[in-house]
Amino acid sequence: MPALACLWLAACGGKPLASDPPRPALVTQPATPDRSAQAFAGVVVARQQSPLSFQIGGHLVRRLVDMGARVTKGQVLAQIDPKDAALQSDAARAALTTARSDLQLAQAQRDRYRALAQQQAVSRSQLDTVETNFKAAAARVQQAQAQYDVARNQAGYADLRAPADGVIAQRLAEAGQVVAAGQPIFMLAADGDRQVQISIPEQRVAEFKVGTPMAVELWTRQGSLIPSRIDELSPLADAQARTYAARVELPAGTHVELGQSARVYADAGAHATISVPLAAVYENNGAPAVWVATPTGNRASDGAALASLHLRKVTLGTWGQDSVPVLSGIAASDWVLAAGVHLVREGQVVEPVDKDDRPVSITKEQAGPASGRLR
Repeated sequence: MPALACLWLAACGGKPLASDPPRPALVTQPATPDRSAQAFAGVVVARQQSPLSFQIGGHLVRRLVDMGARVTKGQVLAQIDPKDAALQSDAARAALTTARSDLQLAQAQRDRYRALAQQQAVSRSQLDTVETNFKAAAARVQQAQAQYDVARNQAGYADLRAPADGVIAQRLAEAGQVVAAGQPIFMLAADGDRQVQISIPEQRVAEFKVGTPMAVELWTRQGSLIPSRIDELSPLADAQARTYAARVELPAGTHVELGQSARVYADAGAHATISVPLAAVYENNGAPAVWVATPTGNRASDGAALASLHLRKVTLGTWGQDSVPVLSGIAASDWVLAAGVHLVREGQVVEPVDKDDRPVSITKEQAGPASGRLR
Protein backbone atom coordinates (compact mmCIF):
# COMPACT_ATOMS: atom_id res chain seq x y z
CA MET A 1 0.00 0.00 0.00
CA PRO A 2 1.22 3.58 -0.61
CA ALA A 3 1.84 4.38 3.07
CA LEU A 4 3.98 1.28 3.58
CA ALA A 5 5.84 1.88 0.29
CA CYS A 6 6.84 5.37 1.37
CA LEU A 7 8.22 4.04 4.64
CA TRP A 8 10.13 1.33 2.77
CA LEU A 9 11.69 3.87 0.39
CA ALA A 10 12.79 5.92 3.35
CA ALA A 11 14.42 2.85 4.86
CA CYS A 12 16.39 2.05 1.70
CA GLY A 13 18.46 5.17 2.20
CA GLY A 14 18.93 4.60 5.90
CA LYS A 15 17.05 6.29 8.73
CA PRO A 16 15.10 9.37 7.68
CA LEU A 17 16.87 12.62 8.27
CA ALA A 18 15.36 15.34 10.39
CA SER A 19 15.08 17.48 7.27
CA ASP A 20 13.18 14.80 5.35
CA PRO A 21 9.55 15.72 4.72
CA PRO A 22 7.05 13.73 6.77
CA ARG A 23 6.15 10.42 5.18
CA PRO A 24 2.65 8.90 5.12
CA ALA A 25 2.16 6.30 7.85
CA LEU A 26 -0.72 3.84 8.09
CA VAL A 27 -2.38 4.14 11.50
CA THR A 28 -5.35 2.47 13.11
CA GLN A 29 -7.20 2.46 16.40
CA PRO A 30 -7.34 -0.70 18.51
CA ALA A 31 -10.38 -2.79 17.72
CA THR A 32 -12.96 -3.43 20.41
CA PRO A 33 -15.27 -6.46 20.51
CA ASP A 34 -18.46 -6.18 18.48
CA ARG A 35 -21.00 -5.56 21.22
CA SER A 36 -23.89 -6.77 19.07
CA ALA A 37 -22.18 -10.16 18.75
CA GLN A 38 -22.10 -10.42 22.55
CA ALA A 39 -25.78 -9.56 23.02
CA PHE A 40 -28.59 -11.84 24.14
CA ALA A 41 -32.25 -11.00 23.59
CA GLY A 42 -34.19 -10.90 26.83
CA VAL A 43 -37.47 -9.96 28.45
CA VAL A 44 -38.16 -8.39 31.86
CA VAL A 45 -39.80 -10.76 34.35
CA ALA A 46 -40.54 -10.72 38.06
CA ARG A 47 -38.15 -12.55 40.36
CA GLN A 48 -41.16 -14.14 42.05
CA GLN A 49 -43.79 -15.22 39.53
CA SER A 50 -46.12 -18.04 40.47
CA PRO A 51 -49.35 -19.67 39.24
CA LEU A 52 -52.42 -19.23 41.46
CA SER A 53 -54.92 -22.07 41.77
CA PHE A 54 -57.79 -23.29 43.95
CA GLN A 55 -57.07 -25.96 46.54
CA ILE A 56 -60.36 -27.66 45.64
CA GLY A 57 -62.10 -28.30 42.34
CA GLY A 58 -65.46 -26.97 41.29
CA HIS A 59 -67.46 -24.70 39.03
CA LEU A 60 -65.76 -21.32 38.52
CA VAL A 61 -68.60 -18.85 39.01
CA ARG A 62 -66.77 -15.50 39.29
CA ARG A 63 -63.53 -14.04 37.93
CA LEU A 64 -62.96 -10.69 39.60
CA VAL A 65 -59.74 -9.42 37.97
CA ASP A 66 -58.27 -9.19 34.48
CA MET A 67 -54.77 -9.56 33.11
CA GLY A 68 -52.66 -6.53 34.04
CA ALA A 69 -54.69 -5.73 37.15
CA ARG A 70 -52.78 -4.66 40.24
CA VAL A 71 -53.82 -6.66 43.28
CA THR A 72 -53.06 -6.57 46.99
CA LYS A 73 -52.34 -9.38 49.41
CA GLY A 74 -55.55 -11.10 50.52
CA GLN A 75 -57.69 -9.68 47.71
CA VAL A 76 -60.29 -12.12 46.31
CA LEU A 77 -59.46 -12.86 42.67
CA ALA A 78 -61.98 -15.57 41.75
CA GLN A 79 -64.62 -17.81 43.31
CA ILE A 80 -65.92 -21.29 42.71
CA ASP A 81 -69.42 -22.48 43.61
CA PRO A 82 -69.33 -22.97 47.41
CA LYS A 83 -72.46 -25.15 47.62
CA ASP A 84 -70.72 -28.51 47.45
CA ALA A 85 -68.08 -27.43 49.96
CA ALA A 86 -70.80 -26.10 52.27
CA LEU A 87 -72.71 -29.40 52.07
CA GLN A 88 -69.56 -31.35 52.87
CA SER A 89 -68.96 -29.08 55.84
CA ASP A 90 -72.52 -29.61 57.10
CA ALA A 91 -72.17 -33.38 56.72
CA ALA A 92 -68.88 -33.37 58.61
CA ARG A 93 -70.43 -31.29 61.39
CA ALA A 94 -73.30 -33.76 61.72
CA ALA A 95 -70.87 -36.67 61.84
CA LEU A 96 -68.93 -34.92 64.58
CA THR A 97 -72.09 -34.39 66.61
CA THR A 98 -72.98 -38.08 66.28
CA ALA A 99 -69.49 -39.14 67.32
CA ARG A 100 -69.62 -36.94 70.39
CA SER A 101 -72.98 -38.45 71.40
CA ASP A 102 -71.58 -41.96 70.98
CA LEU A 103 -68.62 -40.97 73.13
CA GLN A 104 -70.89 -39.71 75.90
CA LEU A 105 -72.83 -42.97 75.83
CA ALA A 106 -69.63 -45.04 75.87
CA GLN A 107 -68.26 -43.00 78.76
CA ALA A 108 -71.45 -43.50 80.81
CA GLN A 109 -71.38 -47.24 80.14
CA ARG A 110 -67.72 -47.42 81.13
CA ASP A 111 -68.39 -45.60 84.40
CA ARG A 112 -71.24 -48.06 85.25
CA TYR A 113 -69.13 -51.10 84.51
CA ARG A 114 -66.27 -49.76 86.61
CA ALA A 115 -68.65 -49.41 89.56
CA LEU A 116 -70.05 -52.90 88.98
CA ALA A 117 -66.54 -54.32 88.67
CA GLN A 118 -65.70 -53.01 92.14
CA GLN A 119 -68.71 -54.98 93.42
CA GLN A 120 -67.58 -57.97 91.36
CA ALA A 121 -70.94 -57.90 89.57
CA VAL A 122 -69.32 -58.09 86.10
CA SER A 123 -66.40 -60.07 84.79
CA ARG A 124 -63.04 -58.60 83.90
CA SER A 125 -63.55 -59.39 80.21
CA GLN A 126 -66.83 -57.47 80.16
CA LEU A 127 -65.11 -54.43 81.67
CA ASP A 128 -62.30 -54.68 79.11
CA THR A 129 -64.85 -54.71 76.28
CA VAL A 130 -66.53 -51.58 77.61
CA GLU A 131 -63.17 -49.84 78.05
CA THR A 132 -62.27 -50.71 74.44
CA ASN A 133 -65.61 -49.37 73.19
CA PHE A 134 -64.97 -46.11 75.03
CA LYS A 135 -61.51 -45.70 73.48
CA ALA A 136 -62.92 -46.44 70.02
CA ALA A 137 -65.64 -43.83 70.52
CA ALA A 138 -63.02 -41.26 71.59
CA ALA A 139 -60.96 -42.05 68.47
CA ARG A 140 -64.05 -41.61 66.27
CA VAL A 141 -64.58 -38.17 67.78
CA GLN A 142 -61.03 -37.20 66.92
CA GLN A 143 -61.50 -38.50 63.38
CA ALA A 144 -64.79 -36.66 62.95
CA GLN A 145 -63.25 -33.47 64.33
CA ALA A 146 -60.40 -33.67 61.81
CA GLN A 147 -62.80 -34.33 58.94
CA TYR A 148 -64.92 -31.38 60.00
CA ASP A 149 -61.86 -29.11 60.16
CA VAL A 150 -60.87 -30.17 56.64
CA ALA A 151 -64.39 -29.63 55.30
CA ARG A 152 -64.61 -26.23 56.98
CA ASN A 153 -61.27 -25.22 55.48
CA GLN A 154 -62.36 -26.41 52.05
CA ALA A 155 -65.44 -24.24 52.31
CA GLY A 156 -63.07 -21.29 52.74
CA TYR A 157 -61.03 -22.42 49.73
CA ALA A 158 -63.89 -21.40 47.45
CA ASP A 159 -62.28 -17.95 47.34
CA LEU A 160 -58.96 -17.58 45.50
CA ARG A 161 -56.95 -14.83 47.20
CA ALA A 162 -53.73 -13.06 46.21
CA PRO A 163 -50.81 -14.31 48.34
CA ALA A 164 -48.86 -11.06 47.81
CA ASP A 165 -49.05 -7.62 46.24
CA GLY A 166 -48.37 -7.71 42.52
CA VAL A 167 -49.70 -7.71 38.98
CA ILE A 168 -51.77 -10.36 37.20
CA ALA A 169 -49.42 -11.41 34.41
CA GLN A 170 -51.72 -14.03 32.84
CA ARG A 171 -55.36 -15.12 33.01
CA LEU A 172 -55.63 -18.86 32.46
CA ALA A 173 -59.32 -19.63 33.11
CA GLU A 174 -62.74 -18.10 32.54
CA ALA A 175 -65.96 -18.02 34.54
CA GLY A 176 -68.13 -21.01 33.67
CA GLN A 177 -65.31 -23.53 33.55
CA VAL A 178 -65.13 -26.53 35.83
CA VAL A 179 -61.64 -26.43 37.26
CA ALA A 180 -59.64 -29.05 39.10
CA ALA A 181 -57.72 -28.58 42.32
CA GLY A 182 -54.31 -27.14 41.48
CA GLN A 183 -55.28 -26.00 37.97
CA PRO A 184 -53.68 -22.55 37.35
CA ILE A 185 -56.21 -19.72 37.16
CA PHE A 186 -53.86 -16.71 37.15
CA MET A 187 -50.13 -16.02 36.95
CA LEU A 188 -49.10 -13.47 39.57
CA ALA A 189 -45.95 -11.37 39.21
CA ALA A 190 -45.20 -10.29 42.75
CA ASP A 191 -43.88 -6.82 43.50
CA GLY A 192 -40.19 -6.56 44.23
CA ASP A 193 -37.04 -7.34 42.30
CA ARG A 194 -37.09 -7.63 38.53
CA GLN A 195 -34.92 -9.79 36.29
CA VAL A 196 -34.20 -10.17 32.59
CA GLN A 197 -34.66 -13.69 31.28
CA ILE A 198 -32.28 -14.77 28.50
CA SER A 199 -31.20 -17.95 26.72
CA ILE A 200 -27.50 -18.78 26.35
CA PRO A 201 -26.38 -21.07 23.48
CA GLU A 202 -24.78 -24.30 24.63
CA GLN A 203 -21.51 -23.46 22.85
CA ARG A 204 -21.12 -20.37 25.06
CA VAL A 205 -22.55 -21.47 28.38
CA ALA A 206 -19.08 -22.33 29.72
CA GLU A 207 -18.25 -18.59 29.61
CA PHE A 208 -20.86 -17.78 32.24
CA LYS A 209 -21.69 -18.60 35.83
CA VAL A 210 -23.80 -17.13 38.62
CA GLY A 211 -22.30 -13.73 39.43
CA THR A 212 -20.83 -13.06 35.96
CA PRO A 213 -21.01 -9.27 35.26
CA MET A 214 -23.46 -8.31 32.53
CA ALA A 215 -25.00 -5.11 31.16
CA VAL A 216 -28.67 -4.61 30.28
CA GLU A 217 -29.93 -2.23 27.59
CA LEU A 218 -33.69 -1.71 27.47
CA TRP A 219 -35.28 -1.10 24.08
CA THR A 220 -36.98 1.96 25.56
CA ARG A 221 -33.62 3.35 26.73
CA GLN A 222 -31.23 2.43 23.95
CA GLY A 223 -27.66 3.50 24.58
CA SER A 224 -28.09 3.40 28.36
CA LEU A 225 -26.47 0.36 29.98
CA ILE A 226 -27.59 -0.93 33.37
CA PRO A 227 -24.85 -2.82 35.27
CA SER A 228 -26.08 -6.24 36.36
CA ARG A 229 -25.00 -9.83 36.92
CA ILE A 230 -26.25 -13.35 36.31
CA ASP A 231 -28.48 -14.37 39.21
CA GLU A 232 -29.70 -17.76 37.99
CA LEU A 233 -28.30 -20.20 35.41
CA SER A 234 -30.03 -23.46 34.58
CA PRO A 235 -27.80 -26.55 34.66
CA LEU A 236 -29.93 -28.23 31.96
CA ALA A 237 -30.28 -27.25 28.31
CA ASP A 238 -33.65 -26.91 26.64
CA ALA A 239 -34.24 -30.16 24.76
CA GLN A 240 -35.34 -28.44 21.55
CA ALA A 241 -33.55 -25.09 21.45
CA ARG A 242 -30.32 -26.41 23.03
CA THR A 243 -29.99 -23.24 25.08
CA TYR A 244 -29.59 -22.67 28.81
CA ALA A 245 -32.09 -20.44 30.60
CA ALA A 246 -30.54 -17.67 32.66
CA ARG A 247 -31.81 -14.72 34.63
CA VAL A 248 -29.95 -11.45 35.02
CA GLU A 249 -30.85 -9.39 38.06
CA LEU A 250 -31.58 -5.67 37.81
CA PRO A 251 -30.45 -3.26 40.54
CA ALA A 252 -33.06 -2.50 43.19
CA GLY A 253 -35.13 0.51 42.27
CA THR A 254 -34.67 0.13 38.50
CA HIS A 255 -37.91 1.33 36.89
CA VAL A 256 -38.95 -1.27 34.33
CA GLU A 257 -42.20 -2.77 33.14
CA LEU A 258 -42.91 -6.48 33.00
CA GLY A 259 -42.51 -7.88 29.50
CA GLN A 260 -40.18 -5.13 28.26
CA SER A 261 -37.66 -6.22 25.64
CA ALA A 262 -33.99 -5.88 26.45
CA ARG A 263 -30.52 -6.72 25.21
CA VAL A 264 -28.11 -8.28 27.66
CA TYR A 265 -24.41 -7.91 26.94
CA ALA A 266 -21.70 -10.22 28.14
CA ASP A 267 -19.68 -7.27 29.48
CA ALA A 268 -20.37 -3.68 30.48
CA GLY A 269 -17.70 -2.36 28.12
CA ALA A 270 -15.36 -1.10 30.80
CA HIS A 271 -13.30 -4.28 30.76
CA ALA A 272 -13.59 -5.12 27.06
CA THR A 273 -10.31 -6.34 25.59
CA ILE A 274 -8.90 -4.31 22.69
CA SER A 275 -6.75 -5.75 19.93
CA VAL A 276 -4.29 -4.54 17.28
CA PRO A 277 -3.16 -6.05 13.98
CA LEU A 278 -0.19 -8.39 14.17
CA ALA A 279 1.74 -5.99 11.92
CA ALA A 280 1.45 -3.26 14.58
CA VAL A 281 3.53 -5.17 17.15
CA TYR A 282 7.20 -4.18 17.46
CA GLU A 283 9.77 -6.10 19.47
CA ASN A 284 11.81 -3.80 21.68
CA ASN A 285 14.63 -5.58 23.51
CA GLY A 286 12.58 -8.76 23.60
CA ALA A 287 9.45 -7.02 24.92
CA PRO A 288 6.36 -6.24 22.81
CA ALA A 289 5.58 -2.60 22.02
CA VAL A 290 3.61 -0.49 19.56
CA TRP A 291 4.19 2.89 17.97
CA VAL A 292 1.60 5.40 19.17
CA ALA A 293 0.93 8.48 17.04
CA THR A 294 0.71 11.73 19.02
CA PRO A 295 -0.56 14.99 17.46
CA THR A 296 2.10 17.67 16.96
CA GLY A 297 -0.29 20.50 16.25
CA ASN A 298 1.47 21.18 12.91
CA ARG A 299 0.37 20.53 9.35
CA ALA A 300 2.14 19.50 6.15
CA SER A 301 2.27 21.68 3.06
CA ASP A 302 -0.85 19.97 1.73
CA GLY A 303 -2.72 20.73 4.95
CA ALA A 304 -2.58 17.22 6.39
CA ALA A 305 -2.21 17.01 10.17
CA LEU A 306 1.15 15.75 11.42
CA ALA A 307 1.87 13.36 14.26
CA SER A 308 4.98 12.05 15.99
CA LEU A 309 5.58 8.37 16.75
CA HIS A 310 6.46 7.16 20.23
CA LEU A 311 7.18 3.60 21.29
CA ARG A 312 5.00 2.26 24.07
CA LYS A 313 5.37 -1.07 25.87
CA VAL A 314 2.28 -3.26 25.93
CA THR A 315 1.11 -6.51 27.49
CA LEU A 316 -0.35 -8.92 24.96
CA GLY A 317 -2.77 -11.81 25.18
CA THR A 318 -2.92 -14.94 23.07
CA TRP A 319 -1.97 -14.29 19.46
CA GLY A 320 -4.73 -14.74 16.90
CA GLN A 321 -4.64 -15.27 13.16
CA ASP A 322 -4.78 -11.57 12.24
CA SER A 323 -4.70 -9.68 15.53
CA VAL A 324 -3.58 -9.92 19.12
CA PRO A 325 -5.36 -8.72 22.29
CA VAL A 326 -3.71 -5.87 24.18
CA LEU A 327 -4.19 -6.29 27.91
CA SER A 328 -2.44 -3.09 28.98
CA GLY A 329 -0.31 -0.24 27.66
CA ILE A 330 -2.68 1.54 25.28
CA ALA A 331 -6.28 2.69 25.23
CA ALA A 332 -8.99 2.20 22.63
CA SER A 333 -8.73 5.91 21.76
CA ASP A 334 -5.03 5.69 20.79
CA TRP A 335 -3.82 5.60 17.20
CA VAL A 336 -1.07 3.06 16.51
CA LEU A 337 1.18 2.47 13.53
CA ALA A 338 -0.22 -0.49 11.60
CA ALA A 339 2.58 -1.09 9.05
CA GLY A 340 6.31 -0.56 8.72
CA VAL A 341 6.96 -0.68 12.45
CA HIS A 342 10.65 -1.53 11.85
CA LEU A 343 11.15 1.40 9.46
CA VAL A 344 10.58 4.31 11.86
CA ARG A 345 12.36 5.84 14.80
CA GLU A 346 11.35 7.41 18.11
CA GLY A 347 9.88 10.88 17.66
CA GLN A 348 9.65 10.65 13.87
CA VAL A 349 7.05 13.00 12.40
CA VAL A 350 4.66 11.39 9.91
CA GLU A 351 1.45 12.09 8.04
CA PRO A 352 -1.03 9.59 9.51
CA VAL A 353 -3.41 8.00 7.00
CA ASP A 354 -6.07 5.31 7.25
CA LYS A 355 -6.37 2.13 5.19
CA ASP A 356 -8.00 4.10 2.37
CA ASP A 357 -5.08 6.57 2.25
CA ARG A 358 -7.19 9.32 3.75
CA PRO A 359 -5.45 11.75 6.11
CA VAL A 360 -6.22 11.13 9.77
CA SER A 361 -6.48 14.14 12.04
CA ILE A 362 -5.29 12.97 15.44
CA THR A 363 -6.21 15.15 18.39
CA LYS A 364 -6.37 14.66 22.11
CA GLU A 365 -10.12 14.51 21.70
CA GLN A 366 -9.67 11.60 19.28
CA ALA A 367 -10.87 13.19 16.05
CA GLY A 368 -11.90 10.69 13.41
CA PRO A 369 -10.47 10.26 9.89
CA ALA A 370 -10.65 13.39 7.79
CA SER A 371 -12.01 13.29 4.26
CA GLY A 372 -9.88 13.67 1.15
CA ARG A 373 -7.34 11.54 -0.68
CA LEU A 374 -3.61 11.64 0.05
CA ARG A 375 -1.69 13.41 -2.72
